[in-house]
Amino acid sequence: MLLRKLTLGMMMILSPFFAAKAQLKINYELSFKEPQAHYVEVQMELSGLSKEFVDVKMPAWAPGSYLIREFAKNVEGFQANAAGNALKAEKINKNTWRVYTAGAKDLKVNYSVYAFEISVRTSFVDDSHAFISPTGIFMYPDGSLASSSTVKVVPFHTWSKVSTGLEPIAGKKFTYTASDYDVLFDSPIEIGNQDIFEFTAAGVKHEVAMYGGGNYDAEKLKVDMAKIVEQGTAIYGENPNKHYTFIVHNFQRGGGGLEHLNSTVLGASRDAYATEAGYKGFLNLVAHEYYHLWNVKRLRPVALGPFDYENENYTTNLWISEGFTAYYENKLMLRSGLWTNQEFVSTLADAITAVVNTPGAKIQSASEASFDSWIKFYRPNENSANTTVSYYSKGELIGLLMDIEIAQATKGTKSLDDVMKAMYEKVKAEGKGYTDAEFKAMAEKISGISLTDFYNKYIYGTAPIEYQKYLGYAGITVRDENAGKQIPYLGVSNRIIEGRNFISAVSRNSAAWTDGLNVNDEVISIDGVPAERNINQMIVQNKKVGDIIQVKVLRDGLEKDFSIKLKSSPNVKLSAELSPKATAAQKAVWKRWTGV
Repeated sequence: MLLRKLTLGMMMILSPFFAAKAQLKINYELSFKEPQAHYVEVQMELSGLSKEFVDVKMPAWAPGSYLIREFAKNVEGFQANAAGNALKAEKINKNTWRVYTAGAKDLKVNYSVYAFEISVRTSFVDDSHAFISPTGIFMYPDGSLASSSTVKVVPFHTWSKVSTGLEPIAGKKFTYTASDYDVLFDSPIEIGNQDIFEFTAAGVKHEVAMYGGGNYDAEKLKVDMAKIVEQGTAIYGENPNKHYTFIVHNFQRGGGGLEHLNSTVLGASRDAYATEAGYKGFLNLVAHEYYHLWNVKRLRPVALGPFDYENENYTTNLWISEGFTAYYENKLMLRSGLWTNQEFVSTLADAITAVVNTPGAKIQSASEASFDSWIKFYRPNENSANTTVSYYSKGELIGLLMDIEIAQATKGTKSLDDVMKAMYEKVKAEGKGYTDAEFKAMAEKISGISLTDFYNKYIYGTAPIEYQKYLGYAGITVRDENAGKQIPYLGVSNRIIEGRNFISAVSRNSAAWTDGLNVNDEVISIDGVPAERNINQMIVQNKKVGDIIQVKVLRDGLEKDFSIKLKSSPNVKLSAELSPKATAAQKAVWKRWTGV
């Protein structure tokens, strides 16, 4: 976004063409005539037109969620008029409407958007509230992404509040301004009767908008969320916002989050705040999304801004953007005093276990996982675990290893914190995102060592994670509780549907994989015993490695029998703890690495 502003700023000075474009005025009004039917009504006013037609476009995806979602599919009733007279309008491709101006300099476009998908990245409207995810609601005039706009919200008559990161216009209720479309598209809006509370941290006012109720303690959240804000700000030395908005959707079962320029949208379970696990889980999500304030929203790969809102924006660096953020949420929890040292190292052991036990981690590299996110990560199938690895999970481990590598190489004087801060300052000064080579060069400069072998192993390659070595640098002992055990392993996951037992996944190179069981097979019996419960429990409790079992399944309505020779489980079960005998060198690495 910084590059767009600088570049367009120069061109507007030098070019009459861009000077003319700067005169285009764009105003939106959102209203809700039928919220119970899940519609938002949009009116877009365009002033200062000079051509015979204007093309207006709907984005196809939402930044931070790397999947083409075709938001135009939810649009209906598109109309245009000038001074009350209807104008000719036609759709010319999947997300573009061409409006013929008939010489008019000012016109209005009206359309409705159906919004009934609950997620942090999609809009949702019902009689209780409206959540506006901007890329699925606001069209933009082609070629005008640098233009400013205003947004007026007209709440349904039973609603009274609006929460958003957009800048309010003084004296105009529920009316906001955005300097360009990168800002508008990065500013979600919550409209309804949400519970709102505020706190100040790092010199910035933070608003928390809670929709859906819940057993949360607002006063406690103010204190603990402020701790996370302060710790994140301490890493970078500055908080780039004047104000920040948390939009929290509390459902019976909720989760997930999506980062924005000066706000975030969080999903939570309304009754989970009262449990320690639920409360800390929510704060962990807060830490993740807030850390994105720097990592991704400012410190970003060069491919992620200026955005192309119609097509895929490919990058090989989501292992930094998302993976490092998943890693830093743990550090923020530790540094905020919300986790103990043991909780921190146990979480890392769980993260390592998850990746090591994913067959796809041996097939797909972190770099490939990032590049292919558009076609794989958000479109998983029954074989995904065998062919892919999450750039969140693998990136979290890369962040862990790189952090300790730097602390070890510098004898506890530097860490990944120093790399992230230096890159943040570099990107800010240059006004553009970083390349893979630039990030690697900075990490090598800070650490004083070559990271070529590290990159080849863990980023471009699929080498086994040397977790024992790296965690050992910080005085952490890691144990595999499955080591030396011969655990019989069929290699399937199953789901029970109306009392029937179906295979939902088959693990690569497992006994089931080798001997022919398929996803969607209904397991009738194992050695004549009805398969009425967890299949793997039946195997572990009653069989041993090398046994040949007889499995009867129903496949496409036909019975089939399989003889399957059980293999030993390849999965690890890791636990980790700080060694009471850590050396001075290990303690120095731990202190610089963790910051505690």
